[in-house]
Amino acid sequence: MDDAFRALADPSRRRLLDRLNDRNGQTLRELCDGLATSRQAVSKHLAVLEAAHLVTSIRRGREKVHYLNAAPINAIADRWLSRYDRERAAALADLSTALERQSMESPAFVYTTYVRTTPQRLWAALTEPAFTRRYWGGVALASDWQVGSPVLWQDTPDGEPRDLGQRVLIAEPYRRLSYSWHGFQPEHAEHFGWSPEQLAARLGERRSTVTFEIEPHGDAAVRLTVVHDDFSPDSEMHRAISGQLDGSGGWPELLASLKTLLETGEPITA
Repeated sequence: MDDAFRALADPSRRRLLDRLNDRNGQTLRELCDGLATSRQAVSKHLAVLEAAHLVTSIRRGREKVHYLNAAPINAIADRWLSRYDRERAAALADLSTALERQSMESPAFVYTTYVRTTPQRLWAALTEPAFTRRYWGGVALASDWQVGSPVLWQDTPDGEPRDLGQRVLIAEPYRRLSYSWHGFQPEHAEHFGWSPEQLAARLGERRSTVTFEIEPHGDAAVRLTVVHDDFSPDSEMHRAISGQLDGSGGWPELLASLKTLLETGEPITA
């Protein structure tokens, strides 16, 4: 948390965060465009932001793509806002939403967290039905995790697995997993209080994609980066998975529960 405050104290670094807030997912070259700052200086600022976990990067070919990371902001909110009336604090600003809000042209959600576990155990937590049921609120995800295979949802232990149209796109054990996301379902309309017309409008959104990047971090931890992107402009699904809709904890809550389960043996009870 101290690293995050120190990183935010510099106006040049805040400017870089603003640029990523305007358009998330930029290379070093793109971030340097239009700045009266050397490439080397921008690179050093990005290194500070990454060390504070305010920015996360993913290598795409020969370049690194930089994204905002909301995890430290969530930690700050949890520490400070929990001491006061959260209802009043929410009226001022939601810190995680402020950093996760994307351009309407290409919204994306990126979240990096560090888990005291192994890549093998984290992979099991992402792919084994008995594991997912514990932190997905009772839902088990079932698949053989071969490219092109469906990802089925089982709402109850005795329930029939449902095919919501999700398909495995990438499966590299202990390193990378990606699958297409589902569209809204009737139970979402009931949960969020949408009318039939509102649900019908949201069913027109294109399917998005979620990707899990797994990297060893030190001797006893793993760096997990979740990238959920390819949403329709002004996507309601993007707001839902980001935790920006009332009644939706989204990925931040789910990943916190996953981390807690792996580190303590018990998930967060929502």
